[in-house]
Amino acid sequence: MKKEHILVIRFSAMGDVAMAVPVVYSVAMQYPDVRITVLSRGYARPFFEDLAPNVNFMEADIKREYHGVRGLNTLYRRLTAKQFTKVADLHNVLRSEYLRMRFNLGRYRVEHIDKHRSQRRALTSKNHKVREQLPSSFENYAEVFAKLGYPLREISFRSLFPEEGGNLNLLPAIIGPKKSFQQWIGIAPTAAHPCKEYPQPMMRKVLGELAARHPQARFFLFGRGQREEQLFQQWCEELPQCVCVDRHLENMQQELILMSHLDVMVSMDSANMHLASLTATPVVSIWGATHPFGGFLGWHQLAANIIQADLDCRPCSIYGNKKCKRGDLACMNLIKPEQIIEKVEQIINPKD
Repeated sequence: MKKEHILVIRFSAMGDVAMAVPVVYSVAMQYPDVRITVLSRGYARPFFEDLAPNVNFMEADIKREYHGVRGLNTLYRRLTAKQFTKVADLHNVLRSEYLRMRFNLGRYRVEHIDKHRSQRRALTSKNHKVREQLPSSFENYAEVFAKLGYPLREISFRSLFPEEGGNLNLLPAIIGPKKSFQQWIGIAPTAAHPCKEYPQPMMRKVLGELAARHPQARFFLFGRGQREEQLFQQWCEELPQCVCVDRHLENMQQELILMSHLDVMVSMDSANMHLASLTATPVVSIWGATHPFGGFLGWHQLAANIIQADLDCRPCSIYGNKKCKRGDLACMNLIKPEQIIEKVEQIINPKD
């Protein structure tokens, strides 16, 4: 009898790929005789490569090597050689739909994610908003596996690392070791879209106040890009306790190791929220145009650590990629730095 081998497709975005980790891990643990291969972009390799003995990772460069219909046909031929028995499309976009079509023609068992688009439209509607919790991405992903015949009793994932965290010896000496009297606080102040980003002067106030309150603490600034590099250089010059992560760490695996030793991460509704969640680090998440009702809160993150303004117009977008309809970005500007500071304090100095 042919051994079951599931192809899991999820190309992007980084946060969505990260949210697949707890579900893939749980399927692998509850069905140890089933092989699973995750097809994604190269950056996702650290998520899955050592996740479980029966989980493999396959990289697909869909922008170059497998670009366009011709490239997808080449990718499909390569995939059929792997002798998959079932296909789980966790993305449901044009590229994965095309691959699904090819697999369906080949009489494979194929299922895809339900994105609940009508509920999303209702949630973000301007005049007839229905503010109700949508199924989380974890639930949506688990549903796909259930349709394929692998229902989950529970999603059992805790962290990519053991209880003590990742091996700090794999990081440059400037990072560790972590001293017993120190708090390590992560700050990820940027996002892909302006409507998901807390104003930089206000975040600088948060950082400055926390540094004043905790002079022994270290603040690790997460984010990659020219804009982040310029901003972080300025903050590091003003506050010697700050460390620009991108300047010292070479890859995502190293970033994940560092995150696993943080006492708390302060992040937007962005990829860094999800990366920290994969390391069992508590996240103070700041939400503007988007809303946790959309189903994208990080794995095992507490609702108590969400910071958001109560506005009738929220959420105006599922992904935060639309312009502010009010024009004043009130959803971010109404959040006071003191709210963020207080939430961080509650996590790093919990009361008995």
